[in-house]
Amino acid sequence: MALILPVPKADWIISEISVPNPGPKDVLVKIIAAGLNPADWKIQAYGLDFVPYPYTGGWDAAGIVEEVGAEVSNLNKGDKVFYQAWHDPRKSAFQQYGIVPAEIAAKIPENITFDQAASIPVGLNTVAIALYNHTPNTKSVDYPAPWEQGGTTRFAEKPAFILGGSSTVGQYAIQLARLSGFSPIITTSSIRHEEFLKSIGATHVIDRTLPFTTIRAEVAKLAGDKPIDYVYDSISTAETQQLGYEVLAPGGDLVLVHSEEIPAEKKKTSDNKKILVVFANVQAPENRDVVVGIWSHVTELLATGKLVPGRVEALPNGLAGIPDGLVRLQKEQVSGQKLIAHPQETP
Repeated sequence: MALILPVPKADWIISEISVPNPGPKDVLVKIIAAGLNPADWKIQAYGLDFVPYPYTGGWDAAGIVEEVGAEVSNLNKGDKVFYQAWHDPRKSAFQQYGIVPAEIAAKIPENITFDQAASIPVGLNTVAIALYNHTPNTKSVDYPAPWEQGGTTRFAEKPAFILGGSSTVGQYAIQLARLSGFSPIITTSSIRHEEFLKSIGATHVIDRTLPFTTIRAEVAKLAGDKPIDYVYDSISTAETQQLGYEVLAPGGDLVLVHSEEIPAEKKKTSDNKKILVVFANVQAPENRDVVVGIWSHVTELLATGKLVPGRVEALPNGLAGIPDGLVRLQKEQVSGQKLIAHPQETP
């Protein structure tokens, strides 16, 4: 079974589908847990046409390997794995079985549950692709990854500013900033998430409801006399983009997760501030090396506690519980946690 949009802007329906067959470099996964993302309600609400219809939703998956392609050497039947799904109906997450290229899936360590694992892929990839992609002419700031030479020392004692730290993407922006050696790591969030965000690497949490002039002044005070050369805006509204741009030092890097909306009159060519918009396309050839890189290290990072999954809320009724969860996301009724569905529990 799968959760499908038959046509743009339709209601979600549960449909019987065939179990896909893995190619020689793929594995077939029995999906135990699937994460919900804002992209899914936006695709439905706006009738976005970059996905094929009928559209099977879901971008985060965790489960058990059921079948292994002939050329796969890193995974075996019975392995517990997690991965970022895709809008190809064979590779989506809102279904009971899906396929994934084995090189961009990872084993789930013993200290991580299926639900926790399914909360990770999109958020982690959205940050890692923006930071550590070394392929020329890609949307990346091209920093060395923590597992590469200089990756933990180049940014030592340099401040980072993360907008929206309690979002899924924001949580991994904080953690990868920590692994890359940035300090202090300053973030905005609802203040009720302060303890958790500090536990994963934030050094300072600023109440996101404060006036932006106050936030800007507080960031400057916390950074001391050090320029802020790196800002990651995991919210990327017009307002947060402008705040991030104003905080950024000349020559610095501002990463956005939505289209740029910074007014032209705000930008000075002499500042040489670099702005990039990231999209976590794990299937794009130009992103494959960085995705393979992070997914070859993520199991160890999780097992050793260097990377920590976010908090999760399990939804009832399997695939049938997803539409109500997406409504909650659309109405901004979810904060600081990831909604997770269990496709195998579909009535």
